[in-house]
Amino acid sequence: MNLQQWTDEVRAALDIEVEPDLRAILDTARDVAHGVERPAAPVTAFLIGYAAGVRGGSVRDIEDVDAAVRNLVPTPPADDA
Repeated sequence: MNLQQWTDEVRAALDIEVEPDLRAILDTARDVAHGVERPAAPVTAFLIGYAAGVRGGSVRDIEDVDAAVRNLVPTPPADDA
């Protein structure tokens, strides 16, 4: 089973109609894991989903909450080469 199949199966089991942007979710999780610490990635993904759901759960709600969180992620310092 691959990521898309798993996501589709979970969405069906939970009766979720919105199809998430997997790339955006993974990008945010990666940035949080590297900019904060690894355990923050799944916690942040949960919080994004929860906040988007409270707002109504539309694709736009998810995008808005994701953008707000991405603005919080510390930018890693540039390498001195």
